[in-house]
Amino acid sequence: MPLVAHTDLPTFQRLQEEGEEILDPERARNQDIREMHIGLLNMMPDAALEATERQFFRLVGACNQIVQFHVHPFTVDGLKRSPEAQAHIDKYYEPFEKIKRDGLDALIISGANVTHPHLPEEDFWQPLTEVFFWAKENVTSILCSCLATHAVIQYCYGIERTRLPAKRWGVFPHKLTDRTHPLVAEINTRFDVPHSRFNEIFQSDMEHHGLKVLAVSKEAGVHLAVSPDGFRIVFFQGHPEYDAVSLLKEYKREVMRFYREEINDYPPFPENYFNATVQQIFSDYERQVRSARQTGQRLTEFPEALVLEHLDNTWGDTAKAVFNNWLGKIYQLTNQDRNLPFMDGVDPNNPLGL
Repeated sequence: MPLVAHTDLPTFQRLQEEGEEILDPERARNQDIREMHIGLLNMMPDAALEATERQFFRLVGACNQIVQFHVHPFTVDGLKRSPEAQAHIDKYYEPFEKIKRDGLDALIISGANVTHPHLPEEDFWQPLTEVFFWAKENVTSILCSCLATHAVIQYCYGIERTRLPAKRWGVFPHKLTDRTHPLVAEINTRFDVPHSRFNEIFQSDMEHHGLKVLAVSKEAGVHLAVSPDGFRIVFFQGHPEYDAVSLLKEYKREVMRFYREEINDYPPFPENYFNATVQQIFSDYERQVRSARQTGQRLTEFPEALVLEHLDNTWGDTAKAVFNNWLGKIYQLTNQDRNLPFMDGVDPNNPLGL
C-alpha cells in the first residue's frame, strides 16, 4: 500500500508534496504490515535520473496490496555521470553488494542511453548482466523497461534488436493478445502506452523463442511480454511509467539540440500526443527557432507553460493496474514461503525456462 521513506532520498519528499502517501520509518515500524523490498536498477541518463525514480516509485506506491513498499535504488558501473548526478547516487543509492546481502522480492530495471551499435559493446553490459544473473536466481520476478528489455532478451535468448527506419515516438493504442494472464487481469482490452525508442524486438522473434506476448500495437509493435514460464521476467518495450509531460520534455530537448546545431533535422511531433492547438503553438515556435539559429539572435523561451493544460495522460491507470497485478502476484508467491522465491511449477534449477 504505502511507500516507506526508509532513506532521505529527495524523491520521497517530492512525491509527498504531490499528494502521495509516504510513511516515515517510525510509523512503519509500529504497523503490523508485511514489508516488500523492490530494487530499482536506475540506468537512465542524468537528466532523467530523478524523474525515473519518481515515476517507478509512484507506480509501486499506487498498488493496493496490504503491504509496506521499500524501494531500493541502485545503479551499475559503465554509465557516464556528471558530478552532480554522481553525488546524488553516492548519497542516496545503495551499493549492489548491499542489495545482494539484504535481498529483494522484486527488481525493476530501467532503460539507458547507448553509444554503440551493439549492446554487448556498452560499458554497462557486463555489470548489467551480473545484476541480472544474480536476480534470476534470487528474486521472484524481474521487470525490464525498454533498453533493459532489449538487453535481457539478447542475453537470455540471443535475439538482437533491430534498428528502426525512424524513431518510434509518441502515444500508441494497444490491444491485449491474452486476456487470461494474471498480469493483465481486469485491465482494459485496449489502452495507450508511450514509446520512445530507435530499436525494436519483433513479436515473431519473441514468440519463436517461447516468450508470451500480452499486448501489441499495430503501429508500435509489442509492448508487454513475459518469459516462457509466464512470470519470472516481465518485458516492457514502451514506457507506461511516463508522466503526462515526459514526451514534452523529450521534444523540448530535441528542439534545443537543433537550435544548438547538434542535430540537422528539426524534430517531428511525437505521434498522437499533441492536439491541434499544441501543434500550432509549436509550429509557430519552430519558425522562431529556425530564425534564431540562422541569425544568431537570442531564442525566446520554450512555450511549455502554454501547452500543459492540453496534455492528457491516457495510459497511467492501465500502468497502475499492471503493476498492481505484478506486485500482487509476487506478494502471493513470497507469502507462501519466504525462503522460496520461485513460482509454483517452475523448476528452481532452470527458473527462466531456457
